[in-house]
Amino acid sequence: QVQLVESGGGLVQAGGSLRLSCAASGRTFSTYAMGWFRQAPGKERQFVAYINWIGVSTYYTDSVKGRFTLSRDNSKNTVYLQMNSLKPEDTAVYYCAATKAFSTIVPSYDYWGQGTQVIVSS
Repeated sequence: QVQLVESGGGLVQAGGSLRLSCAASGRTFSTYAMGWFRQAPGKERQFVAYINWIGVSTYYTDSVKGRFTLSRDNSKNTVYLQMNSLKPEDTAVYYCAATKAFSTIVPSYDYWGQGTQVIVSS
């Protein structure tokens, strides 16, 4: 069992930065790959970024490549999503999730956090 808690969301102007954190509980955290998804009002939850269990392999959706960086610290049971050059279209609730294998789709993820709101003003 893995419990996930996101933090770090907030209101930021376009061009600004935020760092989201996802703290995990449970002894098996380091055996899970992690992903971030986001959901804007009225839209489906969409994949943002993925990192494998050891943190050496990452994958990003095209719209955030070069702006977002995903990392993890297994000694702290935490995953970080650094978001730079934020745009109004990045506004959404951001969720971290845990999976046993690489995936960009929601059903492949076993555990989810409650989400953290990111609002980017123009």
